[in-house]
Amino acid sequence: MDATLKLYNTLDNKISPFVSNEPGVVRMYTCGPTVYHFAHIGNLRSYIMEDVLEKYLRYIGYRVDRVMNITDVGHLSSDADTGEDKMLKGAKRENKTVMEIAQMYTEAFFNDCNKLNIRKPDTVVPATSMIDGFIHMVQTLLDKGYAYVAGGNVYFDTSKLDNYYVLTNHNQEDLNVGVREGVEEDTAKKNKTDFVLWFTRSKFEDQALKWDSPWGVGYPGWHIECSCISIENLGEYLDIHCGGVDNIFPHHTNEIAQSEAYLGHKWCNYWFHVLHLNDETGKMSKSKGEFLTVSLLENKGYDPMVYRLFCLQSHYRKPLLFTWDVLDNAKNTYDKLIKRIRTLEKDGTVDPASVQEWHMKFAEAMAQDLNTSSGITVLYDLLKADLNGATKRAIIDDFDRVLSLNLLAAADAVPEEPAADDALVAWIEERIAARKAAKKAKDFAQADAIRAELAEKGVTIKDTREGTVWELA
Repeated sequence: MDATLKLYNTLDNKISPFVSNEPGVVRMYTCGPTVYHFAHIGNLRSYIMEDVLEKYLRYIGYRVDRVMNITDVGHLSSDADTGEDKMLKGAKRENKTVMEIAQMYTEAFFNDCNKLNIRKPDTVVPATSMIDGFIHMVQTLLDKGYAYVAGGNVYFDTSKLDNYYVLTNHNQEDLNVGVREGVEEDTAKKNKTDFVLWFTRSKFEDQALKWDSPWGVGYPGWHIECSCISIENLGEYLDIHCGGVDNIFPHHTNEIAQSEAYLGHKWCNYWFHVLHLNDETGKMSKSKGEFLTVSLLENKGYDPMVYRLFCLQSHYRKPLLFTWDVLDNAKNTYDKLIKRIRTLEKDGTVDPASVQEWHMKFAEAMAQDLNTSSGITVLYDLLKADLNGATKRAIIDDFDRVLSLNLLAAADAVPEEPAADDALVAWIEERIAARKAAKKAKDFAQADAIRAELAEKGVTIKDTREGTVWELA
C-alpha cells in the first residue's frame, strides 16, 4: 500500500507527491478570520478541510507546526485596498470598540471551531501584536526597491517582479483589479496591480487603530500581516499555505510577491485552497439571506458533527451546495452510522495486525488528494468486515483521529434499545406474518393497516432482501 500524500498544488495546478522542506516536519500556515462578525458555515468549510489536512499529516507520521493569524486590523471591505476597515465597520454596527469586537468574535470563532472538532493551531497571532514586524518588512521592501511611497501610503511595486501572477496563471489584462465596478481607481499607484503595504492616508480618517511609523501615523495593509506572521513564526521556508479559493487573488498573490521580494528566494512550496460552499443563490456570505452559523444549525436541531460529515462527504476542490434537504440527508447518514457503531460489542481482544492493516487502507484512501469521501467509504467497508467488535471499535477510533466525527462517543451516548418481552415479540412476528400474507394476496390496504397497527405500538418495520426486519422505538 502507498500512503504517500499526493496533494493538488494551486501553484502548478498539479497533483503530486507531497515532500516537506525538512523530513518529518510540516510548517503550515492558515489564513485566519477577520473577526468583525460571526463565521458563517461557508467560512468554516475551509477550516474543517484544513483541519483534516493537518490531522492527516499527523496521522501518517509528520510533526506539524501550524500558525494562524487573526485579522483585527487592516482588512478593508474591498480586496483592492479600498473601502472601510471591516473591523471598524463591525464596531460601528454594534457600538463597541474595535478591540472589544475583536475579542468577542475571536472567542466566537474558536467556540465554533471547538463545536466542529477543529483543532486550534499551535500558534495564533493577532495582527495588532505584530506592528513592529510589519514596519520592519515594509522598510526592507523599500530599501530593496520593491516598494515606494505615494499619496501618503506605501505601495508594493508589482512591476519589479518577473511573474506577479505566478499563483493565478493570468496576466495583467485579465486581472485589472485597480478599476472595476464599485472600486475607485487609486491614482497614487504606479501600476494598477500595486497594493498598499502601509496606510497613512485613506478615505476614512477616523480609523480607530493607528501606530507611529517612518511614513507617518497609520496602519498596515491586510496582505502584509500573513507574510510577516508566517515568516516570524515558521521561518523562511514554508511547506503549505492554506485558505479559501477566494484568497488566491489578490491576497495570496500579494503574499507571494512581498514575501519572496523580502526573502530573496521561493517562500512556499504548496498552496491548498478549498472551494466555496454555495447556497441556492450563489456564494454564501454574511450580507444576504439567512446568516448560517453553527449556532443556527444547533438551534434547528442539528449536531455540528452533521455539518462536518456533510463537508467530508465531498471533495475539498469541488464547490458544495448547501440546502436544508441535503443537510437532512447528512443527518440521516450520521444517525444511521452512529446507530450501526452502537451495535458493536465492546468486549473482546483487539487484533493489532488488523488495526494496522485498516490504518493503512484508510491512509491510502485519504492520500489521493485528501479524499475524505474515500476515507468514509473505508469506514463503511470496516463495518462490514469479519472482525470482532472490539477490533472494529479500535479501528474506528483510529480513523476518527482524522475524521473527528465523535464516532465512538456519540455511539456510546445512544440510549439502550427498549427490550421487548416474549409476548410482544410473538405478537409483532404474528402481525408481520399476517402482513406478508396480505401482500401475497395483493390486499395492500390490509398490509398498510397492519403497518399502521405496528407503528401505534412503537414498532417500525423495513422490508429487505432477507425479509422484514423490525425495531422497537
